[in-house]
Amino acid sequence: MNGAYKIGKHFVVSLDGRDYQVTNANLAAGNLHLDIDGKLYNAVTEWLPGQPIMYLTGSDGAHAIQISRAQGGYKLGQGGRTVTAVVRSPLGASLAALMPVKVAPDTSKMLLCPMPGLVVSINVKEGQDVKAGEALAVVEAMKMENVLTAQADGTIKKINAAKGDSLAVDEVIMEFA
Repeated sequence: MNGAYKIGKHFVVSLDGRDYQVTNANLAAGNLHLDIDGKLYNAVTEWLPGQPIMYLTGSDGAHAIQISRAQGGYKLGQGGRTVTAVVRSPLGASLAALMPVKVAPDTSKMLLCPMPGLVVSINVKEGQDVKAGEALAVVEAMKMENVLTAQADGTIKKINAAKGDSLAVDEVIMEFA
């Protein structure tokens, strides 16, 4: 073992899809020093890694930032706004830029089963017009009946489940036109 792993002083931080080059990062004796995209930032803080709130006092004023772990990075919250920060090495950031972006499927025209359960009733028919708030189906899960309602006005295009069917989470119960 050739000694302890040495953490670098150059990172790429991604916030809301924008990358920032962070160099010369140093947190010691209550002082934070770093360059963000070539601009020097200095602040005074008593924060230590692992604490949930970082209080910073810099030339731009005092700030309180909530910090928590998130998948692939950290959640930062301040003033009612929350962003996810992903910290990578320069090599990691260049490789991450090559990764394809996975687009979530559009489920706005579907009624999905919210949890594993048994269909107690389907209250509509294919081709029927429904209004927002109207009961569409009832699913029993964990000895409780859950009434699933329409989120918006629409027409039932296809019903994929029937009374007595056992459904998994996110299984499509019906589709809207």
